Amino acid sequence: MANTSASSTTGAGALGSDWIKKAEEQEISDLVNELSFVKDERTTKNEKSPEWGKVLNSGTTESATAGKESASGENGEIAEDAEEFNPADASLLRKIIRKGLVESKLDPEVQRNDPLSPLYSVKTFEALHLKPELLQGVYAMGFNAPSKIQETALPTLLADPPQNMIAQSQSGTGKTAAFVLAMLSRVDPKKNYPQVICLSPTYELAIQTGEVAAKMAKFCPEIKLRYAVRGEELAKGDKLTDHIIIGTPGKLMDWGIKYRSFDLKKITVFVLDEADVMIATQGHQDQCIRIHKQLSSRCQMMFFSATYEREVMEFAEYIVPNPIVIRLAREQESLDNIKQYYVKCRTQDEKYQAISNIYGVITVGQAIIFCHTRKTASWLSVKMSQDGHSVAVLSGELTVEQRLAVLDRFRAGLEKVLITTNVLSRGIDVEQVTIVVNFDLPMDQQGRADCETYLHRIGRTGRFGKNGIAINLVDSEQSMAICRSIEAHFQKRIHLLDAENSDDIEKIGS
Repeated sequence: MANTSASSTTGAGALGSDWIKKAEEQEISDLVNELSFVKDERTTKNEKSPEWGKVLNSGTTESATAGKESASGENGEIAEDAEEFNPADASLLRKIIRKGLVESKLDPEVQRNDPLSPLYSVKTFEALHLKPELLQGVYAMGFNAPSKIQETALPTLLADPPQNMIAQSQSGTGKTAAFVLAMLSRVDPKKNYPQVICLSPTYELAIQTGEVAAKMAKFCPEIKLRYAVRGEELAKGDKLTDHIIIGTPGKLMDWGIKYRSFDLKKITVFVLDEADVMIATQGHQDQCIRIHKQLSSRCQMMFFSATYEREVMEFAEYIVPNPIVIRLAREQESLDNIKQYYVKCRTQDEKYQAISNIYGVITVGQAIIFCHTRKTASWLSVKMSQDGHSVAVLSGELTVEQRLAVLDRFRAGLEKVLITTNVLSRGIDVEQVTIVVNFDLPMDQQGRADCETYLHRIGRTGRFGKNGIAINLVDSEQSMAICRSIEAHFQKRIHLLDAENSDDIEKIGS
């Protein structure tokens, strides 16, 4: 996929006002017109087009793959294979690995321009007065009653006249099913042209959304769906007759603006999914705004995101006029039920010995060990395997399907230890995890404590109200300073643990 050059906004850290200013000054149109519409070079001639309901084993995303930038190692050296958290990959893994909806005890917070305008919620899908075939598809997917975000959002999304919406709730709460149901409900099958477009930030996320749409539309064969992702090509002059197009921004721009394969003015529903990931992906903001500018003012806008940060909301408010905003607050991750320790080590081998000593004294259900680089993760995996531990490794070079296979085996208890880099620092819940080990403490590109990543990492233990243990291996003055910074940030004591003392180790397991 082509991306804009240095003039474009390059990540969630960039100020939202920069790209808003560009959009208002009409610079984005000039930038986008210079894009090169070429097939993704990673797509081979033999790559088959995706089928509905099938995720291909591609292992790549249309966004730049995170984790290949250099970062300072714990002792000051440059680690070429340092891996960073990749929001697109994490979002995909969370979507696929969820076995059911996340139940939230918190009620949705609703904001609207007119506080007197009525709001409706439903407790059953029948109350939405859906087409019988769609209702049948909903039940076939295993949805018995709407989730909290669905019972609040769906009546508004399906109301006439159409209402624009910005909806935010964490992964697993039913956002995708909500907007897919709204998309399918708005289609007029008698009109043989695209009426709905849904943008996702990566190939894999678009495929995942398409899979949900195909299942929900199982009993509506008259509704035609189409992917607009790499590997899907149109002959010159072809006109699309599919009703719903689900794809990535670059390909949608290619088909809708450059090749005019369909008329963007006839689109009645525009869905922007994973908006927080979209903002973190280079060039996607500009592309989304360029597509948005071609839409009719009567087009219904639906904007969905897992986070509610300032950049996300500025982007949303620029894209979506006069929206109803629905926010489902995240249950706060807490350190209250996690015991935190640090172990002083001088070398990598001493770090490994500390892990061995802990395993030799206390009973560990399952453990996740976080490393800074793939190289360290690989080294540790070999050492632990040689000592008889059942170990799995998850890092950024694995394909999506390979990562899912690793996670499925770990969740099933086939491996007791999962060694990973930051690709798994957020959002994956495994109930049996009792210990998280920071083999390398998390830090940012400047070598400072990354407190947010620390919270997400050790939050992998102590899930579901259970007690957990976090152990930090400290091997330098720099890593000790990072440990102290984390302690000060959360105002939670990180206790010294003597990994050579079996009595000390026994205490942490009690």
